[in-house]
Amino acid sequence: MRFLEAVTTGYEYQGFWGSFWDLIWWFLWIFVFVAYLFVLFAIIGDLFRDHKLNGWWKAVWIIFLLFLPFITALVYLIARGRGMSERSMKEAEQIKQAQDAYIQSVAGGKAHSPAEEIARAKALLDAGTISQAEYDQLKSKALG
Repeated sequence: MRFLEAVTTGYEYQGFWGSFWDLIWWFLWIFVFVAYLFVLFAIIGDLFRDHKLNGWWKAVWIIFLLFLPFITALVYLIARGRGMSERSMKEAEQIKQAQDAYIQSVAGGKAHSPAEEIARAKALLDAGTISQAEYDQLKSKALG
């Protein structure tokens, strides 16, 4: 019992919920860790998005991120931050263009004039694909 009394510092740990400031401290460290993970994944994503950087330099950055993570992340953000944002904006623009092209293809492209719609319906009628009643319905729909 003497050894245990000699080791104690007078601070009694009250568990995880025992102190408000312990809870605040935990939340702070969790926030810092999650923020670091976001930065780490952004850097790794940017490394593989950059086509001008060869594979060996990418490997060097990854190795440094493993062994000196905080310093390497800061150096990367300072040295390559501008290019990182440019590559990110370029990728976002490409995604937007692909999305717009997909929406136009699904929506049928640009709007056709009533004459074009009637000509299409007439071609379908001549091919025997639709009946005269269906043609009349498409024609009245195209004319408004």
